[in-house]
Amino acid sequence: MDSLTAAILTVSTTAARDPSTDASAPVLRNVLAEDGGGRWLVTAESIVSDDVLAIQRQIMQWADGADAPHLIITTGGTGFAVSDGTPEAIAPLLHKQAPGLVHAMLSASLTVTPFAMMSRPAAGVRNKSVIVTLPGSPKGAKENLQAVVKTLPHACLQAAGANSRALHAGGIEKLEAEVGIGSSRSPQGRIHVHHHHGHGHGNLVRHTKLETTALSNDPALGPTHRHRESPYPMISVEDALALISEHTPDPGIHECPVNDKVIGAVLAEDVTARENVPAFRASIVDGYAVVAPKDGIMKGRFPVTAVSHAAPGETKTLTEGEIARITTGAPLPPGATSVIMVEDTVLKAMTEDGKEEREVEIQAEGVEEGENIREVGSDVSQGTVILNKGEQISGVGGEIGLLASVGVASVKVYKKPVIGILSTGDEIIEHDRAGPLRLGEVRDTNRITLISAAKEWGFEVVDLGISKDKPGLLEETLRGGLRQANVLITTGGVSMGELDLLKPTIERSLGGTIHFGRVAMKPGKPTTFATVPVKDDSGRRVSKLIFSLPGNPASALVTFHLFVLPSLRKQAGVSPAGLPTVPVVLGHDFPMDPRPEYHRAVVTVGQDGVLTASSTGGQRSSKVSSLRSANALVCMPSGTGKLEKGSRAKALLMSAVRAT
Repeated sequence: MDSLTAAILTVSTTAARDPSTDASAPVLRNVLAEDGGGRWLVTAESIVSDDVLAIQRQIMQWADGADAPHLIITTGGTGFAVSDGTPEAIAPLLHKQAPGLVHAMLSASLTVTPFAMMSRPAAGVRNKSVIVTLPGSPKGAKENLQAVVKTLPHACLQAAGANSRALHAGGIEKLEAEVGIGSSRSPQGRIHVHHHHGHGHGNLVRHTKLETTALSNDPALGPTHRHRESPYPMISVEDALALISEHTPDPGIHECPVNDKVIGAVLAEDVTARENVPAFRASIVDGYAVVAPKDGIMKGRFPVTAVSHAAPGETKTLTEGEIARITTGAPLPPGATSVIMVEDTVLKAMTEDGKEEREVEIQAEGVEEGENIREVGSDVSQGTVILNKGEQISGVGGEIGLLASVGVASVKVYKKPVIGILSTGDEIIEHDRAGPLRLGEVRDTNRITLISAAKEWGFEVVDLGISKDKPGLLEETLRGGLRQANVLITTGGVSMGELDLLKPTIERSLGGTIHFGRVAMKPGKPTTFATVPVKDDSGRRVSKLIFSLPGNPASALVTFHLFVLPSLRKQAGVSPAGLPTVPVVLGHDFPMDPRPEYHRAVVTVGQDGVLTASSTGGQRSSKVSSLRSANALVCMPSGTGKLEKGSRAKALLMSAVRAT
């Protein structure tokens, strides 16, 4: 199959100033590569500012040249903003209009968001090049191009002068089959009409397969139009973890002072010693600094001429035959070469007031230079690496003391993500509200549980409260949360009820992408993971994460440790990101489930060093009491029957192992 050439023009004043902010061109390259059937070769790319003449100059240069590309794509400038002028720049240049392409792009986008009607695409042919204008957002640009990319080769070949009769030989079915587009007709040639009133269906034909990327419920349509089955394919825990890792951003870096704020942070650079430790020759015993004679013999009574304490001060130079009293850690007086331990001496004379030593007897042979002395830099030498990039600074391991000892006042560390946590649902009330519960009310156990868990793992948390089940309110809460936090965790609102607004709000209102909405596991099947494009403080488009965890308390805590924590730790530079896995022996029979199960358990270590796992009791996902004292999740394979006492299994440790 012959290659077709394409050129991509980004229309953005921001990107023209800083090409690194151009997020759409890479996405479009990817669509051409992945959805284009291997036919496209991108031969030119350019960025121009939001200026009609600049756009027209570049388009004409490409389309009117000798090697005109088959396809020219623009991204940006198709909206209602004052500076948006791409359609106005392109339309006068077109020799043929292509309203069908425009219609196809708008139709595809309108299934995603009603705001697609705010896009003003233009499409057509100039000379032998097909020109298509796409929105500026990476998501919108991708959706629009995906809507037409399979038919573009046909359009481009015709525009370039191919024989139409030959192209159309074999009919529309052959063309559709060649480009991999399914027909909209039945085998009998009838068109199937989707009725929305429960009669007159006859033989129902289901057009959507489970693997299609259907959207979540549209809350505006009400319960009669909600999905009767989740549109999200069930994926394995391994695939879910891989998707989370793929879409979790790499950690940012910032400078942090060496104090308790740095506990738990991961170093983003090697740290070198600023100075020697010790910075001076120091005694490692209490005793007397001496000038060792060449023969090493020190016998007799010696005058104590000075005192050297660990506290800094002036000490006079010592000469042979004199000694200076010295304490552990104190600097050697000038001239001193060795230290005699106090245990090897006898006091012979005191000063008249009886407060100070005047003469001390030493009986020592073989005294050598450097005895009982800690040399300069013998602990840490200036310039040596004391901690490596990637090491995590603990509060108990002495790393902070090491940094302090060599004069390091601040270090570059990976910036920990800020977590926003909210609960959703009209039935949820604050856990500490006074008075009895009214019918249907449920105290909010999840929010305080997850806030505590995130803080216990060392992350900063923003409490976003409870959001009621009203589309506008939930969107407002999520937008506010995304402004303050890098990761949002919500609980509730991810099952199949018509009031479950979370997925529709993420997809339809925030323009987010739901990467998975169901996981083959127990508990936590409806766990949902999404990314939402937002602009950061500097105007760059970044991806922020939303984890929507089930409303049941046990499910929420299990899925937090299994899915959310590895993402948080990856963003904080911690490696490995997941919980530590240890081999355990089952302390009793464990029942098995058709789904792989993460069984809440207590892991203890016996005198023999064996780790034993015991269940915390009934594992129903709404059973709050099963959270009590759990420090591990036993990874149970799917199956029927039971794993017997004494069987070996793997467990994920959530906190310290207890001794029996």
